[in-house]
This record gives sequence, structure tokens and C-alpha cells, in this order.
Amino acid sequence: MSKDNSVFVQDNPIPQPGPREILFRVRAVALNHVDALYTYNIIVAQEYCVIGSGFAGEVASVGKDIQNINDPRVKVGAHVAGFVQGACSVNNRPGAFAEYLNIPRRVPLQEAATVSLCGLTATQGVFRRLELPGPFIESQNINHLKLDEGEPVNVLVCGATTSLGLFATQLVRLAERISGTRIRLIGAASRAKHDMLRQAPYSYNELVDYRDSDWQIKVRQVCGATGGVHYGIDAVSQSPSVEHVHDTLVAEGKLAVFRASALAGFDPSKLRVKAVTGAVWEGLGVEIQYQGVTFPANPGAQKVKLQANPVRLMPGGL
Repeated sequence: MSKDNSVFVQDNPIPQPGPREILFRVRAVALNHVDALYTYNIIVAQEYCVIGSGFAGEVASVGKDIQNINDPRVKVGAHVAGFVQGACSVNNRPGAFAEYLNIPRRVPLQEAATVSLCGLTATQGVFRRLELPGPFIESQNINHLKLDEGEPVNVLVCGATTSLGLFATQLVRLAERISGTRIRLIGAASRAKHDMLRQAPYSYNELVDYRDSDWQIKVRQVCGATGGVHYGIDAVSQSPSVEHVHDTLVAEGKLAVFRASALAGFDPSKLRVKAVTGAVWEGLGVEIQYQGVTFPANPGAQKVKLQANPVRLMPGGL
């Protein structure tokens, strides 16, 4: 893809890894909303760049300075997955740059490709921005809500069957186990998907159909004595979903949105609860530029396991 808004396919020589670089062969890619967003809304400054974010594949070759490292992720043939900042950055760095993680052989590469970008996006939203209790980050104790004894914490996920929503749901259940506090998990999704969402690992307590014009009212009705949602996760993050999730919140509630207001189309000044946003690219561990903002290098998250989302294989390929 070039900065003059043209998209093309071309053959390039196979790159050679530098002394401390790893070359991997891509076997599967995930189609994320962000890929389409920045293919349509060009922000790259380079002459051309490679499109795509989430991937899975195998190590093809290893740079000479790291060939003797005792790490299974840098062995030729090792299954790897990760994400890069493809097509949505003005940073000029090699397209092979990525963070890697081990994939057990039993995990299909198509599933592995779906985990890194959406999984980290969900992790940042649930644990870092909403500050729900997490296994690897300092977070706010939910006791500050001052709930009556036995009253659960109300968490709403809008877009519960999106890839982001499915990962966020698993992490909310993880927060429940860590905190020992019962969570009433409420999902807004198509009625046809409700049966799936009632099953593990999601186990929703309440579900509404986002196509119903009064679904926000139904959410508040199932919230018990508090009459509203304590933590709102908008996995759609496109107006009017932001405003709809916001309308379900109690006064001390929190709202995680995954697009900046200019992209999501909502007016922050009209929200009584501030929407907390951020960029998943912080997880790459290097300084990045995104939407005119420079994010400093940030250490990556520590280990936590997520179950891969159901895969919908798309036809074709390069």
C-alpha cells in the first residue's frame, strides 16, 4: 500500500535477518477491523508499506547473534504468532519487526493468528484502563464500589461476539476469579449467538439483542439494586454504540472504548463518564506514533492464557 492511496500486490526478495533479528514465514493472517480502517483512511508517510497486523507462522531463519539463545521461540521451525503495526503508522521500521510467542503444536495456525492483536487489545482495556483485578498488572480493587453484601459487580460487553468482545469476556471472568467477587456479566449481541455466549468460557449471566431499540433499558433492568452497569466495554466502539453503552452506566461507572473519539464518531463532552481509550500498539514495546500522538516504549504484559476465538476462514489469499 502506498501513501498515494493505492493498494497493490508485488513480489519482493526474501529478506535476510540482521544479527539480532528473526525471519518468520507467515502461514495465516487475521483480518482485523484496524486493517480495513487504515487501508481506507491512509495515514502512512512511507513510500509504501505492508498491510496487516495479526499473524501466525514459523521461524524461517535466525540472526547470527541470537542463534545460541536457549529460547524455543528462536528455533527454526518454531510456531510463532504476534502482530505488527501494519499500514497504520508513520514509523519507518522493518516490516518483519514483531513480538513473538510460543504456540503449542496442537493449536491451529488460523486460531493462533487471531490471538495477539485482539487479545492484547482486550487485556489493555480490561486490566489497564478499567483497572479490573488482573494477574500481571496493578489494578484497582473493586471494593471501592461499596456494594451491598452479595450484590455482584455489573459488567457490560457490547459487541460480545466480536473477536475483541470474546477475549474481553474471558478476561472479565479471570478478574472475577482473582478478586473473589461475583460478576454479573451482561452481553449485547445478536440473539442468534446467545446460546454460544451462555457456554464456557464466556458464561454470560444476562444477554440482550443489540437490535432491540430499548436494549439499554433492558440492561439497566437486570442490573439489580444498583440500577446500572459498573464497567462498560464497547467492543464495537463506533457511534452510537459508545453513547448506548454510556447510557447504561452508574454515576461511578467506567467505560472502555477502543477507538479515539474522532474515529469512533462520538463527542466526549456529551458523556458524563469519561471514555478511557488507548492504542494496542503500546504493547509492541517500542516508541510508536499513532493518530498524532507519540507513545513511549512500554514493557509487554506477562503470561496469561486465552482460548482462541472461533475462526471464520475467508476464501482466497495471496
